[in-house]
Amino acid sequence: MDLHAVHEEMERARASFHQALDSASEADLRRRSDGTRWNNKQLLFHMLLGYLIMRALMNLVRLFGRLPAGVSRAYARLLNKATRPFDVVNYAGSALGGTFLTPRRMGIMFDHVIAALHRRLDAEAVIDLGRGMHYPTRWDPFFQDFMTLADVYRFPTQHFDFHRRQLTLGAGG
Repeated sequence: MDLHAVHEEMERARASFHQALDSASEADLRRRSDGTRWNNKQLLFHMLLGYLIMRALMNLVRLFGRLPAGVSRAYARLLNKATRPFDVVNYAGSALGGTFLTPRRMGIMFDHVIAALHRRLDAEAVIDLGRGMHYPTRWDPFFQDFMTLADVYRFPTQHFDFHRRQLTLGAGG
């Protein structure tokens, strides 16, 4: 895993997030995004949420990566069966977060989570980055059937980049 590249990806996303927040008018933030049911502000929160859930995702890999692969495979199957409730919570959480948090607060949260991920990544042992588990592939297009901790570190920026293209900020959308 190229740690430097992951650090650069996170910094690029952080700069892009701030650029989007700083350049968006109130009308831009209220405008419907492209391809989601969220407005732009809610989608920006959802993009932040991809990084905020990293602690949970990393803890799952640390736990399941030490168990037989069949345990995480069964867990992933169970989570895949719960896709509909997950989708409802995912939508509602992003709608609420994007409705009630200010752009300034979202920017602060983004900075904090990226700084924490930088510190955590620098402290990771190589052996831990290679541990992995099965993931619920129906929950997100960037979840693979089996993901290592190194893969998980790349997930939020893949998720961010995908949704960045759905924002309709600025003149001309």
